[in-house]
Amino acid sequence: MARLLLLSNGHGEDLSGSLLGRRLQDLGHEVTALPLAGLGQPYQQAGIPLLGSSHEFTTGGIGYTSLKGRLTELIQGQLLYLLRRLIRLLRHSDNIDLIVVVGDVIPVIAAWLSRRPVATYLVAYSSHYEGRLRLPWPCGQLLASRRFRAVFSRDQLTADDLSEQLKRKVSFLGNPFMDPVLDDGDGDGRAPASGPVIGLLPGSRRPELEHNLCRLFQLVEQLPVTAELSFELALVSSLDDIELAELTRTAGWTLTAGCLHRNGAPSIQVRRQAFRRVLQNSDLIIGMAGTAVEQAVGLEKPVLQVAGDGPQFTAAFAEAQRRLLGPTVFCAPGEPDHPQTLAAAADLVMELVERSRTDPDLQRQCRHEAQRRLGSSGGGPTMAAAISALCGPVKP
Repeated sequence: MARLLLLSNGHGEDLSGSLLGRRLQDLGHEVTALPLAGLGQPYQQAGIPLLGSSHEFTTGGIGYTSLKGRLTELIQGQLLYLLRRLIRLLRHSDNIDLIVVVGDVIPVIAAWLSRRPVATYLVAYSSHYEGRLRLPWPCGQLLASRRFRAVFSRDQLTADDLSEQLKRKVSFLGNPFMDPVLDDGDGDGRAPASGPVIGLLPGSRRPELEHNLCRLFQLVEQLPVTAELSFELALVSSLDDIELAELTRTAGWTLTAGCLHRNGAPSIQVRRQAFRRVLQNSDLIIGMAGTAVEQAVGLEKPVLQVAGDGPQFTAAFAEAQRRLLGPTVFCAPGEPDHPQTLAAAADLVMELVERSRTDPDLQRQCRHEAQRRLGSSGGGPTMAAAISALCGPVKP
């Protein structure tokens, strides 16, 4: 049994790390986690112990945020917090057999400084952004060193690109974060809808979540009320019904028995603890999220983005996401706050809902991009087996 430490730096990275950690535990390894940003809730939910206490910042992670988000990180002391996490890592490094990095340059540097063997899953980087990946300094030099025993990418294009750049084998084995949503599961007892279903994904980070919800409400208010069309809102538990009711009341909506209502607008069904089913049952996803939108594309769903004010899901983030995920992710042109942008987005909603059911070219394209950019199911156990092989045989 090897002692493994998962090192990640963001909510999506924590999710992938927790899924990978569970698989490594199943293989007999002792697994702990050190989230460099956020509370590491996915690890706690998976029963993976954390190395020390953690703290959450309003930006939700270190990386692709607006200027306002970066200033917020400085004010809240995120850089000092990161330094303390690094010191904790170095103090415990002698008790670690292998570090498993899930993320980008920040945990890569931290793992290299620990002087322990490392396996890296570069979930945050892809050659789909530019055609050729430009790793930030000194990430490329570190990944090419012998200390990094294995490097895994999030898609085959990136694996081929980095194998050439780093002069070493980079493997694409699938993405662990796709396993939970590709699994059919046991269902949730709901009868399938007779007409088209639109899934709403406002993200998970607060207080950005509240702002995103208000933007989605504004979009839904632009849509016609029809018996055939239904809306399902996938909501995280951190925003409870009391807070949701207050938020919706301010926005002119009312929450009754798990359903949001407003005169002259379609109703929205609130779904909690049913994120996978919302993704699977929807014909179209309207998203203001990171990993959740990637999962939607992996499920062969067309996605309509609604850019927000950040700090995370800004217009710049949305544009980068379209480059990452390809032509089945759509966004209305114009400034996010402009009424014409919402009107154009509403037209796109009705067009894409129709095409999702009747356009074989769009359906074929969704299948192609899902496989090309996210891969098949089974990424978690396959990657865990490859990491476990780096540790040698597991002791009984």
